Amino acid sequence: MPALPPDLRKALFNLRQKEKDQLLARLVAQDSVLTEQLSYRLLEGPDALEDRRHRLRQQVDDPVRGYHQTPNDLLVILRQLQARLAYHTKITGDTYGEVELSFRLLLNVFAHQPESMARLHGPTQPLLQHVARRTQEALKQAQKLHEDYHVELADSINELLTRLYQSAAAPLARELGVPVAW
Repeated sequence: MPALPPDLRKALFNLRQKEKDQLLARLVAQDSVLTEQLSYRLLEGPDALEDRRHRLRQQVDDPVRGYHQTPNDLLVILRQLQARLAYHTKITGDTYGEVELSFRLLLNVFAHQPESMARLHGPTQPLLQHVARRTQEALKQAQKLHEDYHVELADSINELLTRLYQSAAAPLARELGVPVAW
């Protein structure tokens, strides 16, 4: 972001408070992410983070279940859900929530779509590559969290790694260097 020239900056700070407030409101309204971040921080109550996580948990659990025409349909859903999780973190700064829900999402794929995870062939390869990569990325994110969170996530992570290495994605995971246990 370019810096303001010193003379413009000085003139801006010399404006009356009402004019500054109007300019600030107009500028904030132009950035939807900033607007939502401020809404979260300033307007939502202390339970807002858990409410947002709960809504995301429901979104992560529901679409993975059921029948999908092709593995590619499931891949599209996974990418959309992962984008929602990343956006949640961008708004709230809740890295732990993103990591926890990422592992939950991947575990749901193994639990509810075993036929898509059973064979490595043309139609399933992009899905299996995505699952292996997302597992690797989620592990990197989890590693950056405070050690107390590692204890909370350990069971989910180890279950995911076990399922990953029991699936057709195992060779892809080995190729990426995903550990067998955490």
